[in-house]
Amino acid sequence: MILYSKIEGLGKPLLILHGFLGMSDNWKTLGTQYATLGYEVHMLDLRNHGRSFHSDVFNYEVMMQDILAYCQEKNLQNIDIIGHSMGGKVAMLLATEHPEIIHKLIVGDIGPKYYPPHHQEILAGLNAVDFSQKPSRTEVDTIVAQHIPDFGTRQFLLKSLYWQTPEQLAFRFNLAIFNAVIENIGTELSANARFDKPTLFIRGGNSKYLKDEDFENIKNHFPAAVFETIPNVGHWLHAENPIAFFEITISFLKD
Repeated sequence: MILYSKIEGLGKPLLILHGFLGMSDNWKTLGTQYATLGYEVHMLDLRNHGRSFHSDVFNYEVMMQDILAYCQEKNLQNIDIIGHSMGGKVAMLLATEHPEIIHKLIVGDIGPKYYPPHHQEILAGLNAVDFSQKPSRTEVDTIVAQHIPDFGTRQFLLKSLYWQTPEQLAFRFNLAIFNAVIENIGTELSANARFDKPTLFIRGGNSKYLKDEDFENIKNHFPAAVFETIPNVGHWLHAENPIAFFEITISFLKD
């Protein structure tokens, strides 16, 4: 099965991989901007997310294989790739295992290291919704808010709400599988994984995902890595300051 994608523009292939609980729609505005500058932009829904297929198998290896199959299906070569958070880990794995198809790599606010499970509150909020009660969008938001007070985070998560039937809302992502294998999201890159081509790590100034002390380990895997920080934003840096994100990434891609 091939991943769902939204494709915009003509030119050099640029793949965009969203983070955990995200979807291609999160990148619509930025994707359109890249397309205006001579890129064929492929915004993908990773497995168990968005409109892509659901599967009981969910780890970085199979997600990487999905991207590889997608590139083969679309005959994409010499691609640039942007991955945020979990999508960044997928992009790192693809680059280190199949460097021949990657031109430049951009990783948004995540490193190759192990991350302990830290999505418990978010999953608790999502699991609190009983769709058999046929709640409205407003009621879903109220339920989730008891666990996730931050409006921006809820807004991001509830983008995956859709009408499964005219009376029945549901989440597009595969929540049951995420509950079962949440520890897989934090998996580290293998010790000998390496990618020598141009790589940009871009982090949010207020985020704790990428710290200065992580840079040495990153350089072991990505010796050509350069680092940028967007001040006053958190983990969802591309959503909080899309202008800065676009300017930094396009400067790196066009260099």
